[in-house]
Amino acid sequence: MPALSSRGRGRRTINEINMVPFIDVMLVLLIIFMVTAPLITPSVINLPTVDRANKQPDKPIEIVIKSDDEVQIKKDPSTGSGATSIPMTQIGTAAKTAQGGDDQRPVVISADKSVKYETVVKAMNALKRSGVERVGLSVTTTGTK
Repeated sequence: MPALSSRGRGRRTINEINMVPFIDVMLVLLIIFMVTAPLITPSVINLPTVDRANKQPDKPIEIVIKSDDEVQIKKDPSTGSGATSIPMTQIGTAAKTAQGGDDQRPVVISADKSVKYETVVKAMNALKRSGVERVGLSVTTTGTK
């Protein structure tokens, strides 16, 4: 038992944690991180490059799905004419016959914005089941205003 003097101050236990060393260590770490962060270089990925294709892209067959679930097939979308209305159940066979034996001719689905996603997926599934290998979706790009 520690001796306590009756006059003057006695011994008291310290019930506080000294935070000064902790703050000093944190400030030193902060300075180290601030100095080394700009020196770290982010990883750079070198992507492969390709040349332009020698062959012009094929004219795709366009399948248009309108907002009222009407399906049309266009063999030559550049002219805008020759659209034939077909039922949704016959979309795969119609696209296969429109390809005319050229299995590499792409088929592009152009769907209205209000058409259900499920309808577009069903069309893609029907095309894949009928043997069409190259199926894509047509989108409109927006420019900066």
